[in-house]
Amino acid sequence: MKTQEKLQVNSSIIDIGCDLRDAAGTIGINYGRVANDLPTPDKVVELLKSQGIKRVKLYDTDSAVLTALANSDISVVVALPNELLASTAADQSFADNWVQSNISHYYPKTQIEAIAVGNEVFVDPKNTTKFLVPAMKNVYNSLVKLNLSSIKISSPIALSALQNSYPSSAGSFKPDLIEPVMKPMMEFLRQSGSYLMVNAYPFFAYTANSKDISLDYALFKENQGTVDSGNGLKYYSLLEAQLDAVFAAMSAIQYNDIKMVVTETGWPSLGDENEIGANEENAASYNGNLVKRVLTGNGTPLRTQDPLDVYLFALFNENQKPGPTSERNYGLFYPNEEKVYDIPLTLKDLGNSQSTPVNRNNSQVPVNGTSGEVSKTSVGQTWCVANGNAGTEKLQVAIDYACGEGGADCRPIQPGATCLIQTQ
Repeated sequence: MKTQEKLQVNSSIIDIGCDLRDAAGTIGINYGRVANDLPTPDKVVELLKSQGIKRVKLYDTDSAVLTALANSDISVVVALPNELLASTAADQSFADNWVQSNISHYYPKTQIEAIAVGNEVFVDPKNTTKFLVPAMKNVYNSLVKLNLSSIKISSPIALSALQNSYPSSAGSFKPDLIEPVMKPMMEFLRQSGSYLMVNAYPFFAYTANSKDISLDYALFKENQGTVDSGNGLKYYSLLEAQLDAVFAAMSAIQYNDIKMVVTETGWPSLGDENEIGANEENAASYNGNLVKRVLTGNGTPLRTQDPLDVYLFALFNENQKPGPTSERNYGLFYPNEEKVYDIPLTLKDLGNSQSTPVNRNNSQVPVNGTSGEVSKTSVGQTWCVANGNAGTEKLQVAIDYACGEGGADCRPIQPGATCLIQTQ
């Protein structure tokens, strides 16, 4: 896209460094309910609306929750639990009945957009991996029978599915997963037009390696960045490096055309003494800076054109979750609906916030010497144009980011300035 538009913003003519329609991703939230003190589903839906949250992910198909979400204009990802995988894989009629009772009964009043078949199945102690792809196929067949094939089918994987994740370019799946499950699952995702669901937590990597990993790098704060020795790409955040390791693993088995959605990521506001970095300040920084990165940025360094679609974990602190203290303290809200900390969740919030700066664009175009010429071998685009349909609010937020933390040169276009291109 080589045609430039000049936009009058705050009395300055500037160039815009991204296509806002294609670059920005979406933010959703995980609504877990492993607790005995949460608000009723009706109240939760009102809370979601009041915060401008329009995408939610569930861990089941609870009737009260799906009924409360009806006509709410909130898109929903539901789940078929791990304990149902064996029955779903073995019996098409079981899958048919499950879809009729748990999907078609609520759709379309409840905007179910995807079904997560299982969750982190590869680490399920009950060894349900062999049932995963057959279950996904049977659920999809059931949807087709009911003319509901627009609902996507996928299954969230954890980063533990990777044999290698550093550097990102060397990302690979564990060998024992590739032929039995990864290739068949990727082929199913390709054939059905779906995407890979990934749960990624920089917190786990940081707390286990805090001497080697910069906290700023983990929290999307300003940092020197890390260059991938395999492909030369520079990373300014651990999450993006993790996601590109998954993309590299997909590419290694010839499925680099499959898109990805981050179905879980978050940072705990409280943890045990040995859970380094688990505190409210870091949680607010991670989630707040991630939201800003997603809503105003582009894709990862390896997939710059694919927007980041992310579901934060989680809506509430859940007091009955087992494990370390952190497990019960990932929520953005307490059960009484008060915020654990204040972060922006929408573009409107970003426009009004003074949150911690996030990273510059991580696919900046390098310059040859001091001539000002853009390298023809660089990753990314020379320049882009703001989309005319993006809307004033979205445009202004992206401009503020690009000309601030994004590091774009937004000085007026004039003789002697870097952005002037002489034409005949």
